[in-house]
Amino acid sequence: MRIAVVGTGYVGLVTGTCLAEVGHSVTCVDLDERKVKMLKEAKSPIYEPGLEPLIQQNIEHERISFTTNLEEALKGADVAFIAVGTPEGEDGSADLSYVRAVAKGIGEKCSGNLLSIVKSTVPVGTCDMVDNIIQETLKARGAKHRVTVGSNPEFLKEGAAVNDFLHPDRIVAGVTNEQDAETFRELYTVFVIDDPAKLFIVDRRSSELIKYGSNAMLATRISFMNELARLCEKVGADVDNVRRGMGSDSRIGRKFLWAGPGYGGSCFPKDVAALVKTGDQYGVSLDILKSVTLTNEEQKKHGATKILNHFGGKLNGKTVAIWGLAFKPGTDDVREAPALTIINMLLDAGASVIAHDPQGQPNFSHEIGTKKGLTYVENAYDAAKNADALVLVTEWPEYKRPNFEKLGTIMRAKNVFDLRNQWSFKNLKALGYHYECIGRPDEKMANLLKKNTH
Repeated sequence: MRIAVVGTGYVGLVTGTCLAEVGHSVTCVDLDERKVKMLKEAKSPIYEPGLEPLIQQNIEHERISFTTNLEEALKGADVAFIAVGTPEGEDGSADLSYVRAVAKGIGEKCSGNLLSIVKSTVPVGTCDMVDNIIQETLKARGAKHRVTVGSNPEFLKEGAAVNDFLHPDRIVAGVTNEQDAETFRELYTVFVIDDPAKLFIVDRRSSELIKYGSNAMLATRISFMNELARLCEKVGADVDNVRRGMGSDSRIGRKFLWAGPGYGGSCFPKDVAALVKTGDQYGVSLDILKSVTLTNEEQKKHGATKILNHFGGKLNGKTVAIWGLAFKPGTDDVREAPALTIINMLLDAGASVIAHDPQGQPNFSHEIGTKKGLTYVENAYDAAKNADALVLVTEWPEYKRPNFEKLGTIMRAKNVFDLRNQWSFKNLKALGYHYECIGRPDEKMANLLKKNTH
């Protein structure tokens, strides 16, 4: 099939590249000339494992091309994906201005019959809006093309997006007629050949809500476990034991039960906010999800508060090493990352912060802006030199088993705050470290249990 993908952000670029990989002819279009120039040179503007080699390979095989010209991308296309951003607005709702602009552009520039597929994460009813814009635009230009609209939300994990697209758990498609359903089957057959039931053909509004509901459920699990972790710290329980015991129940399962410094990224925060806003618009107060957001913001602060409390609330003259800036390992995405909240709180308390991340530093420095007292280094151990505390914020593989003997010789004080529960209290205590984590045995919990047994 001939496919146009409008938008070369995270979703659009992975979608276009993976569809080209299975033999479709794909043209990706973006208004950003700098980004298109990079892509024509087979360079990915985002960090995603395995993506850049696929871009290069499909350029070489002439299955994918890049342009800033929408009309060129739509020429002869059977399908056009709308994969532009839907950032969170000031009121929490999704900003659909980019989606509207693309819909109008499709109506103005399409040259034949077309299935327009909304791949962006959008509120319920957006496909109806896109449909109306396209039909009105076609009518205004006197065009007789049959242009329909379908929904096809993405379910990609940053850091594993290529594999998720090529080997999906499920593909959801929202349609209004059987012809479009058949187009989806033709488009995705190769991905579900082992199990055609993985392709769910539903109505458009259900498709839109499946995406928001899925992300909101996962965010809820994370916030719930973080609340339990805070309770574990007060009662002397181990959240890892709680997690394993809960996850062994097949009705609950093991995924997304890890405690940590809170969730971030481009999806969960804005999608939960957008779903809450949709509920408010329809007179349904989604109170559980409102609490999920509040809990998440508190959890980000909770990590920084541990450090502040250890030093008596003031960090003047103290140097804190931060390991990890991206919201999760395997990506350079720092949007809503816990590190933003944590570092700002440490700087406000007077600390000097030295930060390291294998991929996220350029984006993070742009996101947080110039901050007095914040510097970056290219080597993780350089961040710890003369530091009064080391804080693990993102569990990149290179941080999982550091040389604590070496760290002990270069740090000014042996204080470790493990916000991803990667390290051992027993081992670090034996090496003379003060160790704190999230909801597991650490120095504070040991003191609590000792106090309660006397």
